[in-house]
Amino acid sequence: MKINLIVISKTDQKYMHEGVQEYVKRLTRYIQFELIEIPDLKNAKNMSTDEQKKKEGELIVQKIEKGSEIILLDDKGKDYTSMQFSKLLQDKMNSGVKVLTFIIGGPYGFSEEIYALAHSKFSLSRMTFSHQMVRLIFLEQLYRGFTILKNEPYHHE
Repeated sequence: MKINLIVISKTDQKYMHEGVQEYVKRLTRYIQFELIEIPDLKNAKNMSTDEQKKKEGELIVQKIEKGSEIILLDDKGKDYTSMQFSKLLQDKMNSGVKVLTFIIGGPYGFSEEIYALAHSKFSLSRMTFSHQMVRLIFLEQLYRGFTILKNEPYHHE
């Protein structure tokens, strides 16, 4: 199985970028992984929220690999513990999913088109985090999930 993470905008904080790169490197020991960054929209301040979500959605659709199972990181998604998330990963691998694509939307969420494509929604927390922070937190949880599956000592119950 391959995992893609599609995100809007680049990480501009050096410490955040270093953290993201560290977890991307760690993940490649367990699975084929790709972080796909979509640049910030030009003239976004001149667009309505709906226009911005629609345009971001069009760019996201172009980056989704054919046949992907799509999971949106959305504050209205299902909550998982780290153990439950590792089981979800195992279930996806066991069911023959070839490409699992997680998507972190822009500051206003997702367009209706992206919601319609999604197979499910996943929430990291009911709290609000910056999109750069969500990226790092999610990558850490993805790494943690694989260490749980491999029975490695990273996670403690």
